[in-house]
Amino acid sequence: MSGLFDDPGFAALTLVVIDFEGLTPPGRPPEPTEVAALALRPVRGRLVEMGRFEALIRPPADVPVTARSAALSGITAQMLAGADPAAAVLARLDAHLSAPPYRLVAHHAPVEAGMIARQAVHCPHLAATPLLDTIRLAKAVLPGLGSYGLDHLLAHYGIARPADRHRAMPDVTATARLLEHLLADGSTAGRWHTLLDLDTTAALQPKPAARPDPPAEQDALF
Repeated sequence: MSGLFDDPGFAALTLVVIDFEGLTPPGRPPEPTEVAALALRPVRGRLVEMGRFEALIRPPADVPVTARSAALSGITAQMLAGADPAAAVLARLDAHLSAPPYRLVAHHAPVEAGMIARQAVHCPHLAATPLLDTIRLAKAVLPGLGSYGLDHLLAHYGIARPADRHRAMPDVTATARLLEHLLADGSTAGRWHTLLDLDTTAALQPKPAARPDPPAEQDALF
């Protein structure tokens, strides 16, 4: 992966692997119930953790936690009752993004992009940051694999499936491990040598801001 790490654009970057868990009420876009982020910097040929953030998120009062959702993620209504709403949580996360440039990284990134866009007024740095989709990276490195779901890709690379799969931080750490493999394999195959190559292959530009809510206070890691 030395070629990619030698690129000044990539070397200056902080990669923020991000994941939301959420609820999808009928006829409405998903509402987040948890977010986690892991900041990684390229250092001497490998990705080094620089900080992490995780928080539960209280959904709107008219969006119930279903039995199916609780069974999948383990996140119950009782766990969310004392959590802050999305506006406050994403404002806190956004306050950590004070030393650009960044790329957000997510598995099936359009989901994360949509949730961020709907809170853009509270997280302007997040909302303005392009995302790299590990599904797009995987399709470039592993064409014809058949399935590009996270579990299938973890199994392909021999990465242990997290015990708390479908919780945000375990999924983020698994995605970060996957990212390292994909970057290395893509570099070896000559698919990318620079940040521009990565962006061309896998970047999603930020979605337009949607459904603004009243502002929330920020406190200030990455």
